[in-house]
Amino acid sequence: MRYVGRKSLQAIFVLWLAATLVFFALLVTPGDPAGALLAASGATAEDVAERRAELGLDDPPLLQYTRYVADLARGELGWSWLHGRPVGQMILEQLLPTAELAVAATAVGLAVGLSVGVLAAVRRTTWLDTVATVVAVLGISTPTYWSGLLAILFFSLRLHWLPATGEGGLRHLALPALVLGFALSGSIARMVRARVAEVIESPFVLAARARGLPARRVLCVHVLRAALGPALAVTALQFGFLLGGAVVTESVFARRGLGRLAVEAILWQDLPVVRGVVLVGALAYVLVNLASDLIQAWLDPRLREELA
Repeated sequence: MRYVGRKSLQAIFVLWLAATLVFFALLVTPGDPAGALLAASGATAEDVAERRAELGLDDPPLLQYTRYVADLARGELGWSWLHGRPVGQMILEQLLPTAELAVAATAVGLAVGLSVGVLAAVRRTTWLDTVATVVAVLGISTPTYWSGLLAILFFSLRLHWLPATGEGGLRHLALPALVLGFALSGSIARMVRARVAEVIESPFVLAARARGLPARRVLCVHVLRAALGPALAVTALQFGFLLGGAVVTESVFARRGLGRLAVEAILWQDLPVVRGVVLVGALAYVLVNLASDLIQAWLDPRLREELA
């Protein structure tokens, strides 16, 4: 509980820092949000100036920042300049599709990363190790927009196995989750390979073998338990990449979610929505890393004293 309390205080600081950085970063970004919002309506310079005054863009930066922080303290993310709706409501509407994609991609990444990493560690210096290493490097280095287009071309247009768009049921979710999960699996596989190769030679594993336990039981119970913690740590650290990849993946597969919402807000310079999406991403990152630390402590009793 003390650890959770410390992490909660750190989370508040991280969220404040993220809110401050994104606010001033967007403030100095070139462009006029009022002009972008009225560009399609043929507005005059007077209309743009009036719109800027309505949005408070002519106020001093410190005053704008104070209003922004005060709204956050009340739990309000502001109103969308483009749609005229509460930002929190818009994010909640798009949160579920992104959460579904993130959970499915994480499951795929863990399954592929653990399998490839364990296989490479058990069959070290063999051709299986080489193939597994190549798969891991491809997962790390291949951009999601490129692998997504290849997946659509191969599995949808050529083989007709899966739909090319991400809107719908599980069949529509499968291809985006596979693409994003494959990108995540590379980092997991490399970490698991290194950890399993180290644990296999540990005294407690040698003792388990000496007691006559089956090799499969030793691998699944003793070795994988020790390797699962680092795999979860890598997954948590890569969660920011997962959210960034979701932005691209949702755009490639025409899928609803925070990614498409953020892209639209950036194009129209709808700054309240951009700030809200960044804050939600920061909050999700903090919560996922906290959950990862607690799960690792449950798997490895040696970490519990460090967290106390």
